[in-house]
Amino acid sequence: MRFRFILSGTLPALVLAGASLCAAQAAQQQKAPQPFTVPSAPAAPGEPRFPPVDKANFTADSPTAETVNAFLKASWGYDNSRVWEVYAIEKTPVEGLSKVLVLVAQREHPQQIANLSFFVAPDGKHLIANESVLDFGAQPYAPANQVLQQRADGPSRGASAKQFELVEFADFECPHCKAAQPIVDKLLKDFPQAHFVFQNFPLVRIHPAAYQAANYGLCVAKQGGNDAFFKYADAVFNSQEQLPAGVEKTLAAAVTTAGQDPAKVSACAASAEGKAAVDASLKLAQDLHVDQTPMLYIDGRPIPIGGVVDGPATGGALSYDQLKEIITYQFSLDK
Repeated sequence: MRFRFILSGTLPALVLAGASLCAAQAAQQQKAPQPFTVPSAPAAPGEPRFPPVDKANFTADSPTAETVNAFLKASWGYDNSRVWEVYAIEKTPVEGLSKVLVLVAQREHPQQIANLSFFVAPDGKHLIANESVLDFGAQPYAPANQVLQQRADGPSRGASAKQFELVEFADFECPHCKAAQPIVDKLLKDFPQAHFVFQNFPLVRIHPAAYQAANYGLCVAKQGGNDAFFKYADAVFNSQEQLPAGVEKTLAAAVTTAGQDPAKVSACAASAEGKAAVDASLKLAQDLHVDQTPMLYIDGRPIPIGGVVDGPATGGALSYDQLKEIITYQFSLDK
């Protein structure tokens, strides 16, 4: 059995390989700090039997097992079938850097015990796994949520209150972003209490038309409001394949569909103020270390949604129902 960290900037969402999507390369099962074997006696149905925990494996002063458990509950608590045991928290040769080992199983496969290890930095606020540095702690998504509450100012829809907030980072030239828009629309129907914000994250190195599309979109929002922006967004995504060969014509048609004046929007996009709005959204994505689109933040919890399947999930994709479970759980924590 393998584990994955969904890598989305500084925040982890730990998931088993069978229920993950668009994730970083999975690490193979790793060895425990001391050899162990699963007890030969059969486990009770639905309850894994982990090897006994040896206090000698807890040589580091920080983090505590309580903090690790709180972190894992924040990350995994939406899945009632998953159980785990903090098996070791060890010192390393680097002062203040601790190694954590967690044993994990699913109740439907209680004999299949896997292990996951990661390092916790000396500051106690970050972990290192799969060559990435991620936020760590009892409330791992709080830092990103605070940043988004303050700086996510893109076009919005849904509830006016920001208590429950969904923030999507997307690129108008990204095919996965286009495919994800029906998923977002469905989420807003299923979660009417959610405030949704669209943040532009044009990946200019691979999508040369994306920055201009974002620029025009924010000018449409400035001149026509949120409703006009989302009409524009739908029109751009619907004609996405035409962007590389005819960006000006395609964007002008989308502006017209949104009920705005293409000449005025073009003038706004050419201004320093228009470009500054796109650059600010880019800076926000970079500060959060967003590394792919489309990325959905759920009260600060990042989930890549490009591979979400509206139906039974196969091949490691995340199903829409699983995404709903994660959102429901995260919102329950933030009441």
